[in-house]
Amino acid sequence: MKKITFKGFGLVLTLITFTSVAVAQSTVTREDLSIFPKPEAGYKKMVIDVPHSQNDAHKKIEFTIGKIMEVDGCNHFGLQGTLEKKDLVGWGYNYYVFKTNGQVVSTQMACPGQPKRQLFVSAAPEIANYNGRLPIVIYVPQDYDVQFKIYKAEDDVFHASEVRQDNK
Repeated sequence: MKKITFKGFGLVLTLITFTSVAVAQSTVTREDLSIFPKPEAGYKKMVIDVPHSQNDAHKKIEFTIGKIMEVDGCNHFGLQGTLEKKDLVGWGYNYYVFKTNGQVVSTQMACPGQPKRQLFVSAAPEIANYNGRLPIVIYVPQDYDVQFKIYKAEDDVFHASEVRQDNK
């Protein structure tokens, strides 16, 4: 069994220190959320914060705003409202504000005998660029939440077929 000498231990300690400094320098500090406006009365600030990766450009985020509601057992439901994208003046960042009066639209099928269910009723989804270095900030009414999905493009590239027509 080899003994580690003090010189060897010092070399290992130096390598660990340099590695730690390199890792610390590559760590991205998240933006301070205090640069975004405070929520209006009756609203709350929601944040989508995703990890940074080398494939950020190949990803998208789809988020929806809504709330859990008791609905019938068979119809489809949608929340009415508007999502406004605003500029964070002086920073070059965007944020979103969702306004709704709570009205819900639905299909009108009869659902005899089907029990009521709890469902996340949401407005139309929004697609945003994936950016692991910057959060997506969304202001929503107090009783509402934000859900999101991450979409990732595969490396496969496909080509469309050309349809040729005779020019007669």
